[in-house]
Amino acid sequence: MASDRDVASDRDVLWRRCAHLGRVLLPLVDQEPWRQARRRETLRAWGIDMVVGERLIEVFAAVAAHAVAVDASLSAAGFDALPLRDVADAATGKRDYELLAGLPDTFADDRDGQAVNVFRLHIYKGGQHRHRLFRLSAELRHTLIVLAERSPIASPTCGDVFRRAAELGLPQ
Repeated sequence: MASDRDVASDRDVLWRRCAHLGRVLLPLVDQEPWRQARRRETLRAWGIDMVVGERLIEVFAAVAAHAVAVDASLSAAGFDALPLRDVADAATGKRDYELLAGLPDTFADDRDGQAVNVFRLHIYKGGQHRHRLFRLSAELRHTLIVLAERSPIASPTCGDVFRRAAELGLPQ
């Protein structure tokens, strides 16, 4: 039987895997340079600072992947088998509170904790901030669908994304 420490450790590792997924998505899709220019133009048109918008997309991806993994009772070891399409569906299909459910109380990386807090703040403030998240969720879904369609594998998983990122030399 797993101890509380083992369970907590697995939850921490699961979050780190989700956060890593969020960090590699945009560099992977930006292998086609015009995609980065289009995304940045879209963010500007929406009145969203490029750095803030791209960081929110990263954390949105991590939070959506985490929500799906928690719903599926996946361990950190099982996370790599999570289909990208499930994360894409969660990005636009889950309610705010569903995305926040099960998130860690604390984060080993302070940057992740701060990013999640900014994400929560957007949800809690509502109005224009929630609308911003709605737009970013569509951008995230588009990014995930592009990566899935670009993959030679019929139903790519998070593990496939990690392997592609490693092949390209993206930070692990």
